[in-house]
Amino acid sequence: MRFVKLALAGCVIAAAPLAGEAQTITLRYGVIAASARNIQSVSLYIAQRKGMLAKEGIELDIKPLPGVEHMINELDKGNIDLSFTATPYLINAVLKGSDAVGVVGAAANTVYSLIAKPGIKSFADLKGKTVAVSLPVDTISIATRQLLEKHGVKEGDFTAKVLIGTPVRAECLAKGECDASPLGQPDDLVFMGKGYNKLGDSLEVVPVLQFSVVAARRQWAAANRDAVLRFARVFGAAYKFMADPANREEVVRITTETTDATADLAREALKFYYDPPKGIMPLHAEISMPGLAKVIDLLGASGALQAPLPAADRFVDLQYLREAGLQ
Repeated sequence: MRFVKLALAGCVIAAAPLAGEAQTITLRYGVIAASARNIQSVSLYIAQRKGMLAKEGIELDIKPLPGVEHMINELDKGNIDLSFTATPYLINAVLKGSDAVGVVGAAANTVYSLIAKPGIKSFADLKGKTVAVSLPVDTISIATRQLLEKHGVKEGDFTAKVLIGTPVRAECLAKGECDASPLGQPDDLVFMGKGYNKLGDSLEVVPVLQFSVVAARRQWAAANRDAVLRFARVFGAAYKFMADPANREEVVRITTETTDATADLAREALKFYYDPPKGIMPLHAEISMPGLAKVIDLLGASGALQAPLPAADRFVDLQYLREAGLQ
């Protein structure tokens, strides 16, 4: 299996707008380099390939960043205008004084399968073994621990190995240095095809979540309202395209061209997402407020946040989605 990092640094992604389209603006957009080839990034590739950016007169200057902990930092520094980010890191940054705020919905409840070595066939087999996790504040880690506990594997029964990013966790599993690892799509499906075992997934313990959003600084968003509205409409269109059954085969093709998934794996993942919809992807770039509240509850239960827990609406500004007709 290949893990290819994003190769778009410094590139501007959009065709020149046609006559009658909006005047072109350039937006610096921060993305997680290690996530460039997973299915959660397909909405960006659809926006590029289907002319949705050009229609709104947007050129994206893609800024690949080395990990989730950098997404809000670069935003606060003014090095990017908009940033894809996992919501726990946004919440943590805002509570420490960041001006960042979620303005557009992204992958909502990214499902992480707990994938184990071929010889490990049950949760009980993980006792005394090494399980890869992300940072303690990450919902990937929290959901993995809850899943293990649900099936009788408690803290102390296993060794947690902190590894940031699906490619790193997958490599640990492939090398045999980890006995199990939470993996997203298509990596979980790829490993299962090689004889690894899926013990369970995060939907068992977290059926509703708002795992990620696109964030901006409040002050910048207010001063660049038109740009935020255009950006919201782009991703609203991209997610609508992904969710439409009539577009399934084209989405499969784009997925195979931009991720490590084969056509069969892409179909399997998309069927899992949308038949019926499980809230894994937004339908039109909306932000789930119950899903965001669940993130806060999980952070509180893990000890990452202390009571009284903050209200979910502190971390998002829905006015742009509402004005764009997407919320």
